[in-house]
Amino acid sequence: MDKKAIEYHVRGILEAIGEDPDREGLKETPERVARMLEEVLEGTAYSNHEIAQMFGKTFESPYSDEDDAVVMKDISIFSYCEHHFALMYDMTVNVAYIPHGRVLGLSKIARICDMAAKRLQLQERIGNDIAEIISEAAQTSDVAVLIKGSHSCMTARGIKNNSAKTVTLTCRGKFKTDRKLRELLDDDRR
Repeated sequence: MDKKAIEYHVRGILEAIGEDPDREGLKETPERVARMLEEVLEGTAYSNHEIAQMFGKTFESPYSDEDDAVVMKDISIFSYCEHHFALMYDMTVNVAYIPHGRVLGLSKIARICDMAAKRLQLQERIGNDIAEIISEAAQTSDVAVLIKGSHSCMTARGIKNNSAKTVTLTCRGKFKTDRKLRELLDDDRR
């Protein structure tokens, strides 16, 4: 990430909106914004394959049945909409997968979700990225990802509907055809 270029352009944005980038409260804003973007968009530095390699620590599976699943719910993430640079917030991710001989460390699932979200994104793509990374890391084609979230491009601008939530579901492998497996992701079935 080119932080110097970000600083230069943020200064230009401040000037374009009529602010004085040299006034007390804004003097260091270009540098702060550059550091913030480097942190919240960390995932742009890695491909899905690289994230799977980073967080692909697995353990021998205690599961013997092909239909046993690992489910992790209520993983908190946030991201930024690629259309408006607007915050996607109050996002929760539910992930389920069927292990085929190996299981991921539980913290790795949350880390994968976090890193996939740290990009300019669409909620639909976050779900697909998480499914792709989990599939590679856990060596399974049976993965599902449910995401619920609010988008400030809907709540703070445009329609300004602050109660609107977006729900996306990504299903791969057995989760595409097995309704009972998909029900594992449902928040009402804890």
